[in-house]
Amino acid sequence: MPREVKLTRSGHERLVKELQQERERLQDATRILQELMESSDDYDDSGLEDAKREKARIEARIDNLEDTLSRATIIEEEGKANIVSLGAIVTLKEAKSGNELKVQVVSPAEASVLEKPMKISDESPMGRTLLGRKKGEKVLLETPKGKKEFILAAIKH
Repeated sequence: MPREVKLTRSGHERLVKELQQERERLQDATRILQELMESSDDYDDSGLEDAKREKARIEARIDNLEDTLSRATIIEEEGKANIVSLGAIVTLKEAKSGNELKVQVVSPAEASVLEKPMKISDESPMGRTLLGRKKGEKVLLETPKGKKEFILAAIKH
C-alpha cells in the first residue's frame, strides 16, 4: 500500500497550483517538440534532443506531483496548542542572543527553506527534534554555525 502523505491545506494548494503550471509547461514543450520535429534536419538534431529531454523532465515532475497528491491527506492544523505536531508554526528563540526563528513542521513533500516561515520536514533532524516538544522547553538544534540552544517561545496551529 502506498505511503500516505500528510499535507497542510496551504501545502496542498501549492502543489495543486504547481501541477497546473507543469501541465501548461508540458503543452508548450510538446508544441515546441512538434515544431522541431517538423523542421528538423538529420544533421542538426541537438535542439530536438534537448526538447525531448525537457519534455521528459516535465512529465516526470507531473507524475511525481500526481502521485504525491493522490496519496495526500490534509491535516487539520489544530492540535494541542502547546505541543509541536505536524503543521505547527514554531517560534524559536536563541537562548544566548535572543534572536528569533520561525519554522513550520511539515511533511517532506512540502518542505521549503525559501518560504516564510521556513517549512522544515518532520523527517529532518530539526523536525524530529521539535516534534512532541512543549512551549517553554529548551532544545539543542544543529545549525549551519554549529549546535545552538533554543527555547520554544510559541507554538501556533
